[in-house]
Amino acid sequence: MKIVFLDAKTIGEDIDLSGFDKLGEVVKYPFSSSAEVPERAADADVLIINKIQINKQTIGTAEKLKLVCVTATGTNNLDKNYLDSRGIAWRNVAGYSTESVAQHTFAMLFYLLEKLRYYDSYVKNGHYVNDTIFTHFEEVFYELSGKTWGIIGLGNIGRRVASIAEAFKAKVIYSSPSGSAPQKGYCQVDLDTLYRRSDIISVHAPLNQYTENLIDKTAFSKMKKSCIFLNLGRGPIVSEQDLYDALEQGDICAAGLDVLCKEPMAPDNPLLSIKDSRRLFITPHVGWASVEARTRLMNIILGQVRDFFNPVL
Repeated sequence: MKIVFLDAKTIGEDIDLSGFDKLGEVVKYPFSSSAEVPERAADADVLIINKIQINKQTIGTAEKLKLVCVTATGTNNLDKNYLDSRGIAWRNVAGYSTESVAQHTFAMLFYLLEKLRYYDSYVKNGHYVNDTIFTHFEEVFYELSGKTWGIIGLGNIGRRVASIAEAFKAKVIYSSPSGSAPQKGYCQVDLDTLYRRSDIISVHAPLNQYTENLIDKTAFSKMKKSCIFLNLGRGPIVSEQDLYDALEQGDICAAGLDVLCKEPMAPDNPLLSIKDSRRLFITPHVGWASVEARTRLMNIILGQVRDFFNPVL
C-alpha cells in the first residue's frame, strides 16, 4: 500500500505520524498545488489531504486510488460524485477539535471582555511603576455572570461552549439558521431575538446555503452596541466589510475572529486596517489546532485507513 500526504504541513511537524509507516510506504509532501497533484497521486492507494481539491482534474490518472482521507470535518473540496463514479471511498473526521475550539472561544472572549491587551501594555510600558494607587481600572470590564450569550449553530462545539458559559452563570440562548428542531435543554430563539438580546454572540455553524453571508450589515445593526461578536465557524458566514463598518461606527463593541473569508488573509481585507486589538482580535485559524486535537485527528485517520483495508482487525 502507498499512502501519500499531499499537504502534511497543515497537520504540523510536531505530530507523530509513525503509525502510518506500519501500513505501507508513506510519502509526505508539505504542500501540493493542483497542478502537482496528478503526478504525486499517480500510484497512491490512499491520499491524505486537508484543503487540496479532489476531482477529475487532480486524480483522474490515479488508477490505484482507493481511499481519500480528509484531515478535517468539511468536505467541500471533494467532488463526491466523481469519487462515487470511480468507486473511491472517502472519509472525514468530526468531533476531534471540540475542546480545543471551545477553549479558544473563551480565550478570545476574555481577551476582549477584560481588556487584557490594554492592561498588559499599561504595565509593560512602565505606567504601573510607582503608580499613585495599587490598582488601575481606566478601561472598565464586566462579569460574564448574568450576561446573555447567543450561540449560532448548536452542534458539538456550540453545546460545549454553552456548558462552559453556563458554568460562568451566563444565560445561553441559541439559534439555528437552518431551522432545525429545538434541542432539549436549550433555549432556542429566532435570529433577530438572538441579535437583540445577546451580550456575547459566538458563531459555531458550518458554511452552507443557510449561513453564507448570514452576519451582514442588517444583523450587526440589530446587535447591542456593547456586544462582543466571535466567529469560530467559517469566514464567509460574516461579511467582513460589514463587520469593519460595524466596528468603525460603534454598532458593536468588539469582535474576535479565528476564521476569515480568504485564508491566508487577503491583502485587501478591510479588517487589516483596524489595529486596535481591544476592538478586533484575529487569530490565524488556530482554534482547532491544540496538540491534543491534532493528535486525536491523526489517530482517527490512522484507524480509518487501517479499518478500510483490514476491516476484520
